Amino acid sequence: MPYPDRFYPVVDSVAWVARLARLGVGTIQLRAKELGDSAALQIVTDAIEAIKGTGARLVVNDYWRAAIVAGAKHLHLGQEDLVDADLAEIRKAGLTLGISTHDDAELDTALRARPDYIALGPIFPTTLKSMRFAPQGIPKITEWKRRIGNIPLVAIGGIKFEHSAEIYAAGADSIAVVSDVTQHADPDARVRQWLGQESKAA
Repeated sequence: MPYPDRFYPVVDSVAWVARLARLGVGTIQLRAKELGDSAALQIVTDAIEAIKGTGARLVVNDYWRAAIVAGAKHLHLGQEDLVDADLAEIRKAGLTLGISTHDDAELDTALRARPDYIALGPIFPTTLKSMRFAPQGIPKITEWKRRIGNIPLVAIGGIKFEHSAEIYAAGADSIAVVSDVTQHADPDARVRQWLGQESKAA
């Protein structure tokens, strides 16, 4: 199974992680912001417990110390997190590393860290967080993929299932989604739709 999977939901609670794992999602990112050290360790530990017995892999956003202590296997860092992270410790712990990028300078920074995947966003306008960067648009996916070669490319930001075929065709190896699942009227049905798309597109 490729890492990360072609469908890569990003959620903010253990309940969501457990729900997605039960639905058969292969790669799930836990992105819970502004937690202290003990709360971060607790949520990461609980999320790892929640995927036991499923085929899911948990990616911890930001909290690299908690990920190491809890025995997580996968980590995702934004550019701000990357500045303070101890990459030697992260690698020593055996964690895979995904890194967010938004422009050329950030891509250069990310590539120096030898990541296991690169995320590019936002592809479309997103209302979930204030962005310093304008939407990248689909052509940027093709450009980024050409530049990073064999490193998997994750597209993120405002993407809905209806965009997926075009985004995969542009060169994305994986699509990360937030609101298209968590704010959907029927999240479980939407996840099943994405998973069906995955089998057709793989």
